[in-house]
Amino acid sequence: MKLGLGLYRHMLTPENFRFARQAGATHVVAHLVDYFQGGARNPCDHQPTGTEQGWGRAGDPGRLWILDELVALRRAVEAAGLTLEAIENFDPAHWHDVLLDGPRRPQHIENVKTIIRRLGEAGIPIMGYNFSIAGVAGRVTGPFARGGAESVGMDGPADTPMPNGTVWNMVVDPHAPAGTVPPVTSDELWRRVAKFLEEIVPVAEAAGVKLAAHPDDPPLPTVRGQPRLVYQPRHYQRLIDLQPSPVNALEFCVGTLAEMTEGDIYETVDRYSRQGRLAYVHLRNVTGKVPHYRETFIDDGDVDMVRVLRILRRNGFDGVVIPDHTPQPACAAPWHAGMAHALGFMQGVLKTL
Repeated sequence: MKLGLGLYRHMLTPENFRFARQAGATHVVAHLVDYFQGGARNPCDHQPTGTEQGWGRAGDPGRLWILDELVALRRAVEAAGLTLEAIENFDPAHWHDVLLDGPRRPQHIENVKTIIRRLGEAGIPIMGYNFSIAGVAGRVTGPFARGGAESVGMDGPADTPMPNGTVWNMVVDPHAPAGTVPPVTSDELWRRVAKFLEEIVPVAEAAGVKLAAHPDDPPLPTVRGQPRLVYQPRHYQRLIDLQPSPVNALEFCVGTLAEMTEGDIYETVDRYSRQGRLAYVHLRNVTGKVPHYRETFIDDGDVDMVRVLRILRRNGFDGVVIPDHTPQPACAAPWHAGMAHALGFMQGVLKTL
């Protein structure tokens, strides 16, 4: 296994690449989406202040990530002695009508194909994605972690309907009429993802790029009135079975899986790692289950992370593991301190194993 660090778009700097190396990471997972542009919060962590209701706007609908910038990013990461393992999450502006099955779907499916081909040309082997209409919602923040460290959690369902013009908790059409996005059925959402994979998997195979599906976070049957795909561990198998190709893989988020109300987290890790379906792994610890849970330091939740990493090693997983969210310690650089703590714990366990 290899140790990595996830960095958001504004954090893709030489200083943070050096931090990653200094903390023991060898790989980077990069986010190229400005998730909460203009939000009234500290942008150095993808953890919301208060209850997350969908701050920010998606990017320019006419501008896809170009090959030159992807190559430049890979080279900048490599110049710091790191490897760029994956890009995480499509910009909703590039593919929102794939999720909504809207009038621009043909253009948006071509956008996804173009992005996958460019990743392959740029030498970036994995594209993480979350096939979700509502995205993340319902989180609250507070001094929930050990010693009163700031962390996130959930205190009940999050089913306030989405305003028109929003997808994945981001504004994609600021001129949309008043009203809310009509809910769809679970069967319809599964039809949409099946069609998406049918069209994209052959492109990914040709490009040499794995598609890595994130489970729904928070893992509830519905969020903001919209159905979810992978809100129980068994649903990952249904997603895999849609396309048997090895490029139809998983962005395996242990924290999200642990929040689910069914299944055993260790059996889940064993099941999918034995199938060789894990593209890369998020490690995050939690206490509780949806809709009431708290995120904790990596060594201080309901999940025995040593046991998780031991299962991954036993089953031959040789991909990248990264810290997902982490509580923020009381210091001048809380994001860096939290990530350094998580990386140090993970590195210690990996060396011991």
